[in-house]
Amino acid sequence: MPRLSGKVALITGGGTGIGRACAILFAKEAARVAVVGRRKPPLDAVVREIEAAGGEAFAATCDVADRQSAEAAVAAAAKRFGRLDILVNNAGAVVVATVEQTSDEEWSRLLSVNLTGTFFISRAALPELRKAGGGSIVNIGSILGLVSRKQRAAYSAAKAGVLGLTRAMALDHAHENIRVNCICPSIIETELGLQSMAKSPDPESERKHRAAEIPLERLGKPEDVAQMALFLASNASAWVTGAALPLDGGLTAY
Repeated sequence: MPRLSGKVALITGGGTGIGRACAILFAKEAARVAVVGRRKPPLDAVVREIEAAGGEAFAATCDVADRQSAEAAVAAAAKRFGRLDILVNNAGAVVVATVEQTSDEEWSRLLSVNLTGTFFISRAALPELRKAGGGSIVNIGSILGLVSRKQRAAYSAAKAGVLGLTRAMALDHAHENIRVNCICPSIIETELGLQSMAKSPDPESERKHRAAEIPLERLGKPEDVAQMALFLASNASAWVTGAALPLDGGLTAY
């Protein structure tokens, strides 16, 4: 039996990378999926792919860092499908810089997208999850919310905030059968993930170096994250909440 039969999922940053992989996998598991993000063409492409495979999907533009936009996206998804059971907070941004190299604008943008966006969308989704009798919020954090590396000051701060927010929401809403967990990936082969290597004089050499740091000797794939998100979204993880789950090929085992 499909693991998400009868469920409705909203996925931010749903047009590319991890969000796209989650949307396609969730649809295969019989969820109806709302994909939201700032760029409409990639979202529409995901919807077409899901519909071509016999699934049901809906796309809406949304800037998660804008409260009204976030609230409108949740309302549109709930209106379209009649309920909301799963939220995947995946929208994100990265800046490769130390504190001194980070501008005021970059700091504000990183915190707004990665942390405040998670707050806005989650706050808007909670009443819908409550009406559904409970649900699952899956936050896409980072191992850089658990540990850090050079030139990731703003990103590490934002993702550490996401982890703290995850734990706080898990405690606040456990009695409502709303579970909240955080996936903490290492570098993933997405446009955003590879952007962190773009400043290197030799990006391909840097890519090989980063893969060699990982015990399983490869970068992560969006599908790796989607599989863990599926577990956390499904009833298979019914007794899991407030967790921060490293997904890093063994990197933080050192």
